[in-house]
Amino acid sequence: MPELPEVEVTRRSFAQQIQGAQVVSVTLGKPLRWALGCEPAHLVGATVQQVRRRGKYLLLDLDRGMLMIHLGMSGSLRFASDLPALGKHDHFDMHTSQGSLRLHDPRRFGAVIATQGESDPVARKLLDGLGMEPLDEAHFIWQRFYAGLQSSRSPIKPLLLGGKLVVGVGNIYASEVLFASRIAPTVAANTISVQKAKRLFQAIREILAIAVERGGTTLRDFSSADGMPGHFQTQTQVYDRAGLPCTHCGKPIRLLRQGQRSTYYCAYCQKA
Repeated sequence: MPELPEVEVTRRSFAQQIQGAQVVSVTLGKPLRWALGCEPAHLVGATVQQVRRRGKYLLLDLDRGMLMIHLGMSGSLRFASDLPALGKHDHFDMHTSQGSLRLHDPRRFGAVIATQGESDPVARKLLDGLGMEPLDEAHFIWQRFYAGLQSSRSPIKPLLLGGKLVVGVGNIYASEVLFASRIAPTVAANTISVQKAKRLFQAIREILAIAVERGGTTLRDFSSADGMPGHFQTQTQVYDRAGLPCTHCGKPIRLLRQGQRSTYYCAYCQKA
């Protein structure tokens, strides 16, 4: 599943190229998780002002309204002036004066939603409950983060995945930041010491930023809007390394299931 780094990499790979473009036509494929919310013709003539991100949603501000794009489990965007003919897994294609923006999504869990803006009830329903943005220093605040840990008895890894405290710490990155912080994935959030919580806070910022710099993580088919794969997977310390030696202590990396998700950790380095 594309997580925050992959969505941010996608945004950066086409935001400047599409800025100022006028929508010429919109073509829909098979239905996605949520309906577009308007007739495709309603978008024709609109101008793209900018592309932002909130959590895992890409927000395309238009001169009339806003498009919200979610990549779901397997979606990816492409933006180019010479895309091939639509394939069976291409479910949204917006042709503009500066190129075509296309959503490719084999599993169709993604979505493109037309709204009036962030104050639209549909947008608020999807965005209002999201946690702090870890790549935004003004938004990711230590005091709020630690208070969120102290108020939760949940195991720390599911809490990070939930997205209500901090957004974008997906399954791969949760395993990595907990290893970097030397925190067991099963420990209750409210029992984590201040020292370890500070290490976790810093690791979230640093590891997600590095993942963005490396173009995200490509395990199967993720690529940015210009077709480039990510490379963060080449430097993971624990994720997908079950049975291999820990890079810190040499003991085997372990695998456990938490909420049907795979968790990779070092039982020796990550003590409760």
